[in-house]
Amino acid sequence: MKFSSASALLLGALTVGMSTAALADVSIGVNIGAPPVYVAPPPPVYVAPPAPVYAPPPPVYYGPAPAVVVPGPAIVIGWHGDRYWDGRRYWGRDEWYRSHPPGRGHGHDRDYDDHDHGRGHGHH
Repeated sequence: MKFSSASALLLGALTVGMSTAALADVSIGVNIGAPPVYVAPPPPVYVAPPAPVYAPPPPVYYGPAPAVVVPGPAIVIGWHGDRYWDGRRYWGRDEWYRSHPPGRGHGHDRDYDDHDHGRGHGHH
């Protein structure tokens, strides 16, 4: 069976007509009630902070000043580059070897060994 546009139009009109008859009994109501009661929040309560408690200052102790030790200059007997320090003066390398031939003793210069300086050596 074929439907034509006229029959489709007729069917649509019947459907609308039946729905209008069915809706004729419908009522629309709008409920408007009393406005809600607004209760404002209580105002904030401000509490003052407690008074500060101050402890007495700690006692002051006075003691002796700390000892400060300042080291003196380091005296190193021996070769410093091309010079030799014997505790009294610097010697050039050649001068040292001329004044201190091998096998002569402890390596002191002649003037130092020739004088006793109160050390009790007494030999020359």
